[in-house]
Amino acid sequence: MKNVVFAFIILSAVIYGCKFSTGNNPGNITGTGITVLKKPVLAGREENEQIILDIISTGNLSEKLSVKNIELFFGSGSTTGNLSAITISRKQSGNDTDSFFSRCDKPGLKNIFRGKAELKEGENIFAISFLPVQNPDLTGKLYPEKVRIRFSDRSVKEILFPENSDPVRFGLLLRAAGQDSCHTYRIPGLITTATGTLIAVYDIRHNSSKDLQEDIDIGMSRSTDGGSSWEPMKVIMDMGTYGGRPERLNGAGDPCILYDSGTKTLMVAALWMSGASPEEMLWYASKPGIDPEVTGQFMLVKSSDDGTTWSAPENITSQVKDPSWQLLLQGPGRGLCMKDGTIVFPAQFKADIGTTAIDGGQYTCHSTIVYSADHGKSWYIGTGAKSNTTESQVVELPDGTLMLNMRDDRNRADKSETNGRAISTTSDMGKTWTVHPSSNSALPDPNCMASLISAEVMIDGIMKDVLFFSNPDNKSTRSGMTIKASLDNGMTWPEEFQVELCEPTGYGYSCLTMIDDSYVGILYEGIRELYFQKIAVADILKLKNK
Repeated sequence: MKNVVFAFIILSAVIYGCKFSTGNNPGNITGTGITVLKKPVLAGREENEQIILDIISTGNLSEKLSVKNIELFFGSGSTTGNLSAITISRKQSGNDTDSFFSRCDKPGLKNIFRGKAELKEGENIFAISFLPVQNPDLTGKLYPEKVRIRFSDRSVKEILFPENSDPVRFGLLLRAAGQDSCHTYRIPGLITTATGTLIAVYDIRHNSSKDLQEDIDIGMSRSTDGGSSWEPMKVIMDMGTYGGRPERLNGAGDPCILYDSGTKTLMVAALWMSGASPEEMLWYASKPGIDPEVTGQFMLVKSSDDGTTWSAPENITSQVKDPSWQLLLQGPGRGLCMKDGTIVFPAQFKADIGTTAIDGGQYTCHSTIVYSADHGKSWYIGTGAKSNTTESQVVELPDGTLMLNMRDDRNRADKSETNGRAISTTSDMGKTWTVHPSSNSALPDPNCMASLISAEVMIDGIMKDVLFFSNPDNKSTRSGMTIKASLDNGMTWPEEFQVELCEPTGYGYSCLTMIDDSYVGILYEGIRELYFQKIAVADILKLKNK
């Protein structure tokens, strides 16, 4: 009877793929590993490499061992309907082309891939790529659970994903490098109108990724369904061949968008200058003065029909720029409309301080605000909030105070100084500024543009004021794009109120908007392209009622 039972166990082991080894294993698997790449599955990109599988083989490989079958399991709640296919490829070393292993065209919670991949001694890398459907649910998620590998000798290895791992999220490749014959898309701005329409603005850098001076126009994309789909791009600011000079000498860039809720008007500010050569950086080519041939210009375009049509550019430089300054420009990113109807752009200017600035020049930069109390008929400017600060974002706190969140160039020039965003507040429209207690300590930053917005959010049945912030959450590289939340007006940014969206390094600029009461939208830079994601407020704040 015992012999019969033992024979049954051996037969069952063979059927279910288990292996009982009684001697030397000719294809010894000594290690396996699995990594989920922290980045979104992007609609608009044919392949999104998301999971890396590592198999380490040693021993006597004269009897070749092959991978015959790979199974990928997702946990419950995974929106596998967002996927049109999943592919697995063998990663090759050096200049060799990756080799195809298998494809699943009907993804589900259990996915089986059959093929043959002969293992070499040492590391064997397989990449699992997700192909999204054309219009995926951007709020969907995937919860990878485990991978099961079956080998040619009928042995099986099962690898579990770490518990409580972040889900794989979805996003949209809003503008791809090379799309519409444009080399690079950069500098995102994003805002929501009263009708719920999303308006995205950005640089169209036609020839290269180079900053101004170059052939750069302002582009706009528009969505009326919460970011699920976007209308074709429109060019809303193109300074053409002003002065008889080519477009490369009339670039306009670094957009900043705001929405005047009182007049239902969209405004986009951008920097323009005519005449500086393409070999010059406008940041340095711009000089004291007012005329466009001499200094950068503060330009506006407007839309009163929810972004459908736009006005011709309007120049407000003479209203807000001190002629002694080398340069004045907006944001970039987004501005705001205060509760009293005042509209505000974050801004920055370069002024002669008579000594050597951090970047080695004789000018130093100051973040500030440009504002209008009459819906854009007349404009005014505040004083500098802090020297050697540039690209800033502004929010209104519950008591009417304005908070300015600034890129601090000291982080670039002096690594010994505390690294982080500089924060100041004003209660008199920028006439005076007060350093915030969290300044240069609460929000690490790799010297980059960032985004800051304010919102009222329902938490446990009570409406509370929340600040949302995004940037590459890193002190040295523009990697780890993250959204954070603060429930105490920016004093603290608890780790539990953070969601990392994209770990790989990008150009790093981002812009946030409230899509509605439940979702935050973010537009941010990859390399020469722009990504859009839609993140539940409940995910950021870890709310139980999600």
